[in-house]
Amino acid sequence: MKLDIDATRKQRPYRRREYFGRLMWAIISLLFRFSPRVGFRWRAFLLRCFGAKIGRGAHIYPGARIELPWLLEVGELSSVADGVRVYNLGKVRIGARSTLSYGAHICAGTHDYEDAGFPLLRLPIDIGDDVWICADAFLAPGVTVGDGAVVAARAVVVADVPPWVVVAGHPAQMLKPRVIRPS
Repeated sequence: MKLDIDATRKQRPYRRREYFGRLMWAIISLLFRFSPRVGFRWRAFLLRCFGAKIGRGAHIYPGARIELPWLLEVGELSSVADGVRVYNLGKVRIGARSTLSYGAHICAGTHDYEDAGFPLLRLPIDIGDDVWICADAFLAPGVTVGDGAVVAARAVVVADVPPWVVVAGHPAQMLKPRVIRPS
């Protein structure tokens, strides 16, 4: 089977407005990255200027990498640590009181490898309330992580995670239910 490479290269995955937005964000994100560690309100302000929905009290650290702010929603009191990569070519929603630990990779973009044109797929990721995505975990495009779930360190999530469970491994599998002990 012969591929028409020239036709493939002519396809543009983004609208012109998005190309412009990406350019502007690349420039402004320097103010984001080089802000003081405690500058949570400043970073939330910058993200909101680019269309992100950031809840009250959310802590987004300066070392977090966010690709397209206008496709990001972060709930109240959530935390996105340094080293987190939010590759949100599709919409990414992070619920309230959720934590994304160092090095987590939230990947809402892939390609349709079965199509000769290899088109970009921009699939959403939905992370519920009270979720913990541990260090270096990977969330694949199109997954939903249910409320209260824990995705263990270095887990690779390629399918939906039910609420209130702990998953681990490659690919991630359920280990046990998550039970909260009273303080």
